[in-house]
This record gives sequence, C-alpha cells and structure tokens, in this order.
Amino acid sequence: MSPVLEGLPAVIDQRTRLVVLGSFPGVASLQAAQYYGHPRNQFWPILSALCQVDFTSLAYAQRLTAMLDHGVGLWDVYATCIRPGSLDSAIRQPALNDLASLKLRAPQLQAVAHNGGESARCKRHTEALGVSVYQLPSTSPANARWSYARKLAAWQAVFEQCGLLGSR
Repeated sequence: MSPVLEGLPAVIDQRTRLVVLGSFPGVASLQAAQYYGHPRNQFWPILSALCQVDFTSLAYAQRLTAMLDHGVGLWDVYATCIRPGSLDSAIRQPALNDLASLKLRAPQLQAVAHNGGESARCKRHTEALGVSVYQLPSTSPANARWSYARKLAAWQAVFEQCGLLGSR
C-alpha cells in the first residue's frame, strides 16, 4: 500500500484575485517541494506568456513572489491522498483542502480556475464561494491532446476575463 501523501501549502495573499487549483502535486513537484515542478509541465511557460514575466528563469521563491504580485495564487483541491506515481487517475482516498477558506485568505478573490479535470471535480465546492469558476485544460505533460498554443489560448481567455493579462 502506498503512503498517504501531503500536498503543498497554499500560495495566496491579500492581493490574490485568481486562484489556480490543481488536483495534487506530482512526484517531481513533491520531491522539489514546488508547484509544477515537472520540467515538462507547461504551467510556468503559460504564466510567463500571460503575465509577460519570464517565470521559468526565476528561482522558485521569486516565481511565487512575481506570481502573487500579478494577483495569481496557487493551491490544490486535495490536501492529502494516496497515489502511486503522478497520474490523477491513480488518486485514492483524497482529502479536500479547506476550499471554503479561500475568501478569507484572499479577500479580493474574483475567480477560481481549475487546472484540469480532476481538480474540476470539486467545482461544487468552489462555486459555493460565489466567485467565477473556470475549468482550464491541464498544463500537465500527460495532457498531450491539447497543444501548447491551444492551452495558452484557453488560459488567456480566463486571465483576460479576470483582468490579469500583462504587467501589473
């Protein structure tokens, strides 16, 4: 039996207007203790294109600071789970993070964007927050059906609706 894994802490502050919710960190992310730590995950390149900041060249702590400066926060829907490997389809016994606390943690919150289908399974919890809720295509390398350009266009539409494109 695989051990119960613990996720990463929320990266949210008082300025956060959009929270991107993944499902649960993959093996590479847990080992690095960094969101979207797999080198082929397209989250940081997409965020770079949307915010006009080269997040990929920054140290992780600087990435988080720059992301928060742009009104974007990160978290996952699951706090713990059992999962051998990194595929969402292998998640067993997930325990939800305290998603209801998002409005307290981020008083300027306007929207939640679920990064992929597994995260979006928790939409009823985020819709209860009374903010806009979006499902975005997963930035995971496992989501090979969507090209980078197609993912970027979908993410751009949400960031545009939230007034988060380009420089702050």
